[in-house]
Parts: sequence; C-alpha cells; structure tokens
Amino acid sequence: MTNPAPNEARVIPLRRAAPVHAPEAPPAKEPLWRDLVGDVLRRERLAQERTLKDVADAARISMPYLSEVERGRKEASSEVLAAAAQALGLRLGDLLSLAQDELTTRRAAHALTRSRTATTRRTTTTAPYDGLCLVA
Repeated sequence: MTNPAPNEARVIPLRRAAPVHAPEAPPAKEPLWRDLVGDVLRRERLAQERTLKDVADAARISMPYLSEVERGRKEASSEVLAAAAQALGLRLGDLLSLAQDELTTRRAAHALTRSRTATTRRTTTTAPYDGLCLVA
C-alpha cells in the first residue's frame, strides 16, 4: 500500500519581469553657427525697433539676404556679418560674443531639460504586482 500524497502545495515563484525603462532622449544636435548669429542679429534689430529694410540699407546688403541670414538660411561672410553688426551699432567681436552667449544659454537650457527628464523618468514593471505563483 502506498502512502497517499501529502495535501501540501509547493509554491514556485516565477521569474520577475525585467523593468521597462522609458527610452533615453537622443543627444541634442549642436546648433549651427549661422542659426546662433542669425538669432542674435534679429534680437538686436528688434530690440532697437528697426526694420529689416533700415538695417539692410545701413549695412549695404539686400533686405532678402539679411532676412535669410537672420533665419539661419544663409552662411554670411565675415564682411557681411561685420556690416550687419556695424549697422546695429555693434562690432564684429560683440556679435560673435553674443552668439557664443546664445550657445551657452541653449546648452544650459538643454542640460536642465535632460536633468528634469532623468528625474521624472520612472522604472515600471510589465505587471502591477510583484510576481505570480503557481500552485500544483
């Protein structure tokens, strides 16, 4: 005669699901120099409440070309940049320094955004509970 099987259940915990991480943000692309310089030229012109035509005439460059430089669509030569800067009452060195400050500001803003994203990123599991047990 065989002994009946004990009336006990064995609990075998299953392996936990791997945590799912939010995807990492891709590294930011470096801004183009022409975008930085264009932003500075436009900001300075608007701060002086001057029109594109006024500054273009003072710089002796065409208004459409100055517009494209301000929008970062054209790579302006150093002569054109110096003329535009002078028309705005700046030296070329001032324009380049302001563009460098713009780059620093954008990098700091990007670093702050990445820091906030990393802080709020949460690790979640695929199930709302810690695991599953089977009873045999």
